[in-house]
Amino acid sequence: MQIYIVRAGDSLYAIARRFGTTVEELVRLNQIADPSRLVIGQSLVIPGASVDVREQIEVNAYVYPYVRQAVLNESLPYFTMLCPFSYQATAEGELRPIDDRRLIVAAYSANTAPFLTVTNLGETGGFSSDIAHALLTDEGVQARLLDNIVALINEKSYYGLNINFEYIYPFDRDSYSQFVARAAQRLHPLGCPVSTAIAPKESANQQGLLYTAHDYEAHGRYADRVILMTYEWGYTYSAPQAVSPVNRIRRVLDYAVTVMPASKIMMGFSNYAYDWTLPWKQGTSARVLSNAGALELAASRWAEIKYDTTAEAAWFNYTDTAGQKHVVWFEDARSIRARLKLVGEYGLAGISIWTADRIWRPIYALLESMYSVEKII
Repeated sequence: MQIYIVRAGDSLYAIARRFGTTVEELVRLNQIADPSRLVIGQSLVIPGASVDVREQIEVNAYVYPYVRQAVLNESLPYFTMLCPFSYQATAEGELRPIDDRRLIVAAYSANTAPFLTVTNLGETGGFSSDIAHALLTDEGVQARLLDNIVALINEKSYYGLNINFEYIYPFDRDSYSQFVARAAQRLHPLGCPVSTAIAPKESANQQGLLYTAHDYEAHGRYADRVILMTYEWGYTYSAPQAVSPVNRIRRVLDYAVTVMPASKIMMGFSNYAYDWTLPWKQGTSARVLSNAGALELAASRWAEIKYDTTAEAAWFNYTDTAGQKHVVWFEDARSIRARLKLVGEYGLAGISIWTADRIWRPIYALLESMYSVEKII
């Protein structure tokens, strides 16, 4: 695969002829909504000869139960594991059910391993420190939770367990590590692997409710796979910036590989964009877009796409119909390739996509050209 950057005067027809492909294939591969309207600075994935020998990596993907079947069918061949998001644990150790049967059946039909995903999300949708505290500090509640997890895995034929507890009180750090160890001790005899998802720390003593209770060394010791959530530097309430800047991801990986096996690490891989109103003010929120939606927006506003070579991320400015200025940060073919290269460079197990609810074909095209996706079932 090659990447071509659109210049003034380019047309899809001319680019297709130059590289010996078709307009239809360029449109499909790059999800171009209007073939007559290219954007200066837009990166195009150009199909090319396949590589016979490619390093095998694992790909995990989170999806919500409402993901469209067509999206699921197209995406599953590229996934090793699928994590339906999510079963919410209560403070009493119960699990709130989700409609996951369709996802489990589809996963197995594509030789993708479904993982039961358990979170400490509360009923209002946010991660609850209090729920985590109740689960991690009461042995009876914790035993009930593990019993319920095992029962669900058996009932629904889940392949493994993914634990995603966030915003844990700092004083529950050791309790959380011990819970991961207990979960592994309970599930490994059943042949079930355990993965965890933890915050993107750059050092052991990084402060903040999101970070402190996630002990990298302990998770690397007890879990079979550790997903580092290397995204959300740019987020809904942040100042405008790249969602997954490669320079910041490197800092996380530089630390992580010193305290856990690189072969257990799955690097978080964002699959979305943010649109901020300018001038940005503290407390204002950005709008979430799909990457395909960001590209369509750029085309509709005749915006020129720029690329930050430090963050390895694409962005553009536009003015809306009310005259308000905006900036959008999104993932294009260049940023996708830059992040995928880190997997081989650091010897990681693979990547974990958040989320795969919306197709962005350049991810799969570049993934397939650089690596071979391992199937464990």
